[in-house]
Amino acid sequence: MNTIQFRRPRNLIRLTGPGGAGKSTVGLALANRVGIPFVDLDEQFTRHCGDISAYLVAHGYQAYANRNVRLYLDTLGSFCEEAVLALSSGFMAYGDAAHPNYRDVCTDIVASRSTAVLLPSFDFETCVTETVRRQLERSFSRSAKQEEQVIRTRFGVYWGLPAKKFETTKRTEAVVDDLMTHLTPHRFDSL
Repeated sequence: MNTIQFRRPRNLIRLTGPGGAGKSTVGLALANRVGIPFVDLDEQFTRHCGDISAYLVAHGYQAYANRNVRLYLDTLGSFCEEAVLALSSGFMAYGDAAHPNYRDVCTDIVASRSTAVLLPSFDFETCVTETVRRQLERSFSRSAKQEEQVIRTRFGVYWGLPAKKFETTKRTEAVVDDLMTHLTPHRFDSL
C-alpha cells in the first residue's frame, strides 16, 4: 500500500474514542501540562462549518465524515511544532468511503506511538453505560437508545485500534499522569 505523506507537526498527540470519553477535557489538561496548543476537531468543524447537528441534518453523515477528514488534513497543515488533537468521536469508524485518503489518514494515526484511545471503561458494558450517561448530559445528545447503539457499534473499533488505551473514569489529572508516563519516553512522536 502506498501511503501519502501528511504535513503534520513534529510532535502530535492524537486522542480518539467515543463521545463522552473525555478527549476534550483530558486533551486540554494534557496540553496545559505540557505547554502546547490543544485543538478539538469538533470545535474546528463548528468554527468552519457551523453546528454539527444542523450540518448532519442538511448534508447527511457521509458528507459530514468527508468534510471532517478534509478539516483534519487542513488542521494538520496549520500546526507548527507540537499539539494535542482531540479527534471527533466517530472519526476512526467512518469507513473508507468517507474520503479518498481516509485509509491512509487512519494508518498514519494508528502508526503513531502518541495516538491514545480514551474509553470510560475497558469493560464493554460499563463503557456502554458510562458513555450513554455522559452523552445524555450534553445538550446535543441523541436519545439514550441511539447513544447506546452508537457505542455498542463503535466499541470494537476503538478497542481494536493498535494504540495505547486509557480508562477515563478516574480524575482528569490521573489520566493525564498516565498519558505523560506513556508519552514522555517518546517525547511524543517524531515519526
